[in-house]
Amino acid sequence: MSSQLFNEFEPVSAKQWKQKIQVDLKGADYNDTLIWQSLEGIHVKPFYHRDDFNEAFKPIPGQPTDWKIGQHIFIDDETIANSLALDAIERGAEAIYFSSESEFDVKKVFQNFPFSKVPVYFDFSFLAEAFSLQLNQFLSEKNATVFYNIDLIGTLGTTGNWFHNLKEDHSILETILKQSPSENILQINTSTYQNAGANCMQQLAYALAHVNEYLNHFSENKELKITFKISVGGNYFFEIAKIRALRILYAALASEYGMPTDCHIVATPSLRNKTLYDYNVNMLRTTTECMSAVLGGADTIANLAYDGLYHKSNEFGERISRNQLLILKAESYFDMVSNPADGSYYIESLTQELTEKALALFKNIEAGGGFLHQLKEGIIQKKIKESAAKEQALFDEGKLKLVGTNYHINKNDVMKHELELYPFVKIKNHKTLLAPIVPVRLSEKIEKERIENE
Repeated sequence: MSSQLFNEFEPVSAKQWKQKIQVDLKGADYNDTLIWQSLEGIHVKPFYHRDDFNEAFKPIPGQPTDWKIGQHIFIDDETIANSLALDAIERGAEAIYFSSESEFDVKKVFQNFPFSKVPVYFDFSFLAEAFSLQLNQFLSEKNATVFYNIDLIGTLGTTGNWFHNLKEDHSILETILKQSPSENILQINTSTYQNAGANCMQQLAYALAHVNEYLNHFSENKELKITFKISVGGNYFFEIAKIRALRILYAALASEYGMPTDCHIVATPSLRNKTLYDYNVNMLRTTTECMSAVLGGADTIANLAYDGLYHKSNEFGERISRNQLLILKAESYFDMVSNPADGSYYIESLTQELTEKALALFKNIEAGGGFLHQLKEGIIQKKIKESAAKEQALFDEGKLKLVGTNYHINKNDVMKHELELYPFVKIKNHKTLLAPIVPVRLSEKIEKERIENE
């Protein structure tokens, strides 16, 4: 019956749709009225059609069949960190993302930890050979699934310095990789690029150039596994396409080195568009950003704490953020289909354009000496600042709206006495090898002025 029903309708071509739209515009220019240009230079059309594609869509390489709910936990007191991790798992967390600024007692942190069902991610702001080898041995004996997430270049870009120095850092990394050549040791942290203002195309190109430095250096290790940490912004469909494009680009690059073409992607919402005032809106922002991460194909998604911008870590804020993901998975059925974006003309088109533009920029970076060279020369920092300035100008002019901050402002909203954390850029006066890439929120200037006038 369904086939007979559809036989009653003639197919409509893209040309016919455009002609109909032009009639409805009653003389207004089609391009000026309905086509807009993104910060990546992509012209977004009012509709997309199968006529726009010359060949069938190819599957995204390494697309996961499911995704895990991650929970961030900072290790200060080992006993407390252990208690928080076990409680988070009991309440629905499926992966734990530990961060730490110093070495810790491994056995205390992982006491009674369910290694068989919960993978572990690390984010350390230090690099110590003996501790790393001890941690690796302990977790190997437990048959744990672990992502160590060491990123020397990412640390250099974010802080302006190596952990120790170039030679010592590489020596430690090589020792760790030699002990565990097939484990998840390396991470490419692209979150800094997004939070500092790089557009989607730049984030992809920098991620590719960033990882290329490692692939080139460790080209003899054909078992090398790569994890990407990304931040997801508020441009819903572009962010879905960005994650898909990242997998395509990495697979193409890794195949040239004869390495595994699948990569592991950990996603977290961006800080760039989060606001201090009317902070409840941040819940809406993080929800749609987590949705983009799921639909784009992230392996693990760790949400931002509900009030993490201005409050210290607390049970309520963490529970709200975790429950957002639980609702997406258990009540909104975002885990029922592994590739829901496949075949969407709009998303497929965005994926293709982002891939092509990012690849062109990557080739330009390589021709200019490579990512590390351009980072040391300040070229990458300059390009990110230029992109951030364009986005900031749109916000300052009111064309980019953040509800409660530069649009629908609640003048009675006050925050001065709520601040447990400093929510603005912190300038550290210390010597660096190069200018660091500094994350900046769009609303910081406005918020500082409002706090001063409260």
